[in-house]
Amino acid sequence: MQRLPVITAFGGFNPAGRSSFHRGYARLVLDRLGHQERIETLSDLAALMGLRTGAAAGGPLEADLERRVLQGTLVRELEQRFYDYRNCHFHQAAMLSNANGLEFEMPTRQLPHPLPEGWQVEANASGGKVRVTTASLSVMLDSYREIPVASGGQLPTGFEPGEQYNSRFHPRGLQLAIVGASDAVQSMGINWEKVVAAAGPDNISVYASSAMSQLDPFGNGGLLQSRLRGSRVTSKQLALGLNSMPADFVNAYVLGNVGSTGAVAGACASYLYNLRAGVEDIRYGRARVAIIGAAEAPFVPEVVDGYSTMGALATIDNLRRLFAGSVDLRCTSRPFGENCGFTLGEGTQWAILMDDSLALELGANIHGSVAGVFTNADGNKKSISAPGPGNYLTVAKAMAQAEAIAGKESLQRRSFVQAHGSSTPQNRVTESAILDRLAATFGIDRWPVCAVKAYVGHTVAAASGDQLITALGIFQRGILPGIVTVDRVADDVHRKNLDISLAHVERDPNTLDLALLNSKGFGGNNATALVLSPRLTRSMIEKRHGAGLMKAYNKNNDAVVEKAAAYDKNACRGELNAIYRFGEALVDEREIHLSTDAVTLPGLPAVKLPRNNPYEDMV
Repeated sequence: MQRLPVITAFGGFNPAGRSSFHRGYARLVLDRLGHQERIETLSDLAALMGLRTGAAAGGPLEADLERRVLQGTLVRELEQRFYDYRNCHFHQAAMLSNANGLEFEMPTRQLPHPLPEGWQVEANASGGKVRVTTASLSVMLDSYREIPVASGGQLPTGFEPGEQYNSRFHPRGLQLAIVGASDAVQSMGINWEKVVAAAGPDNISVYASSAMSQLDPFGNGGLLQSRLRGSRVTSKQLALGLNSMPADFVNAYVLGNVGSTGAVAGACASYLYNLRAGVEDIRYGRARVAIIGAAEAPFVPEVVDGYSTMGALATIDNLRRLFAGSVDLRCTSRPFGENCGFTLGEGTQWAILMDDSLALELGANIHGSVAGVFTNADGNKKSISAPGPGNYLTVAKAMAQAEAIAGKESLQRRSFVQAHGSSTPQNRVTESAILDRLAATFGIDRWPVCAVKAYVGHTVAAASGDQLITALGIFQRGILPGIVTVDRVADDVHRKNLDISLAHVERDPNTLDLALLNSKGFGGNNATALVLSPRLTRSMIEKRHGAGLMKAYNKNNDAVVEKAAAYDKNACRGELNAIYRFGEALVDEREIHLSTDAVTLPGLPAVKLPRNNPYEDMV
């Protein structure tokens, strides 16, 4: 009997806003919300963006403020808080020469070592300077040029994660990780110390990563540029640049975790790779709690240059060929429509999983469960970025497991897909072919397909987290977001058995049991997750544990719901109160109690040591 990994909390931030309590999901389906829900969604975003905070938050927004909120969220023109894409700084290499030679003055301390060949140097009477004579001079000139990518899925305008805590010298990706994990932990409605006491410190796993490491000036970007810029490497850039830092920072400064940890990278499928590690830990009893996350902050010119040079991004010139008139920069991410490349996004997503017994014991909220995550590589490839057969395996496995758990009827009539939907011409053909052929194989007619990247762009490592958060919103509200950035599905998309809607579709949440999250990553990294609805998850838990325990659970859950709602109320006023415990509650290693049976850290339950021989049949 395997334990069921139950989703007890989730949180994070992306271009749609705050993820906890389905706030970001509500932004996606805003035009289908009731009047009061719409007001609450816009008011929450206004507070997050610093437009109305504290006592002024809440209530309807005046027309101009509402316009600013709508225009400052989702995919849109790239803002200058990153760089000016029209005039982006670079160095132009040049060789200066003169038939009569060049002569110039410079500070003595700035002389290069060794002196370039042909330089003649004389001391200057003014002191501190020298006069240099040379036939030619190689220089790097400050210059500016346009980057051909003008849009991106950016965090809501005015929301800066680093302003939520003491983030000095932290790369933006790690700022995102701190505030995202903090949002998830506080939305749980249970004190973290209570979770640790119940699960045991050695029964908690944290798996999180960034696919591309931290590439801004405070991380690997600054590290690699320092010599060529004439500056010095700092003591932090290398360490903070590692792609494991989202997990490391959350372990150290949000959770104080001493349990298992890791950073699994699988390019654009990284979130699902980390989710698989946590799910397997819980299913097979290696952990009772698993915190899963990813954070990506890719808006640096070098990253955009790299992707656009590959032909992977939607550029202005290519978009002009798609749009009859002027380019709508809010509609550059176009899954399964006529498209020309993906749109980068930034974000962070986190989920807290518990085994079903612990979730019942603590009265934790049940937002659904993750039955399994399947990963397969592509095998032989003609290029490292080309798709391959591995995704057929992952989707087929998830569908087979869905049928085994919930039955053929649920898979055929009560499921939907969160597609990778990257918005490239190649993806729209290959992924739709996989989904369409497997839908036919499993007897599914008009399988609903959603693609959240149409709204938030491609957040790289966090992209599958966006899919998970959206799926949980669909289970709660029943509105499947349409692909509203295109006016028709492309002719080469396979959809005989698929329902790729360009408008929102409303369903009774009770008629939705299963969500498949599909992800395809550079290098042949494929992953598909099977997520079960809250209704189905509760039904399975009750069947295993009985109605009596469920009754006691419901009673304990009341206080959890109340505490979680209190956090949401504060967050809706812009009071996120991000958790950042730098240098707090440090363990005095002299107080660690050691024996051959257990290790006990101060203030924590004992960690029992393995005393059995797992290979006794071989000894």
